[in-house]
Amino acid sequence: MFRAEANRKALEFDTAGVVGSNEVFKDRQTGSKWQQSSLEATSGPLKGTHLRLYPFLETTWMEWRSQHPDTLVLKPLPGYAERMASENAIIDQGVSGMAGPAPYGSLGHDNRLRPRDTVVGFETGGVAKAYPIAALDKVRIVNDRVGGTPVIIIHQPPSDTTTAYVAETNGKTLRFRAANAAASRLTDLETHSTWNAYGECVGGKLNGTHLKRLILEPEFWFAWSEFHPKTELYVPETGHRS
Repeated sequence: MFRAEANRKALEFDTAGVVGSNEVFKDRQTGSKWQQSSLEATSGPLKGTHLRLYPFLETTWMEWRSQHPDTLVLKPLPGYAERMASENAIIDQGVSGMAGPAPYGSLGHDNRLRPRDTVVGFETGGVAKAYPIAALDKVRIVNDRVGGTPVIIIHQPPSDTTTAYVAETNGKTLRFRAANAAASRLTDLETHSTWNAYGECVGGKLNGTHLKRLILEPEFWFAWSEFHPKTELYVPETGHRS
């Protein structure tokens, strides 16, 4: 999800094919073409311009509704609701990864993971890093440092919801551990305050504090590694549980 604007001007987009097994969009205002994974205009008057990611959350309806009980829901167009069961089945196949090669036309060949393994990734301090969902299912909490920035990655297995934040407040780095099996509650090791999985301290010395959010991008490994060729990859320590 990205902000549909460039140079402070709103843009409207249509699909315009595929490059490197990754969708390309074309904006109606300038005719520039944009690569989905890199959010960069690859041709046209806006070539070289990057769109900005917009904060979003990939989760289940139950988890979303628990956090946003008054949320509005987009009404499906006629006929779309009937397709949801089959569409969801396709999406569910990618939650923990699928066997098989990258799609025809893919340009990336990073063999550290299977091409269709799913990851979440982000960039900070000029460094990109990816976290395999299969690993996050096991460790749930990752205390890490990326591009010189301390970060916390939180994965809630019951809803396959993953969030990430800058792990510091008032200039002090925090480290976390899960406070329950679902990783919906955390405790920081420095003040023993209690946090939820959305970067908010809900009890203890730091009560009311909010961590700065990082926008995670869910991708197949072949797509992430293709458009982030120097990406770091999280590998859990053997026998370690954060």
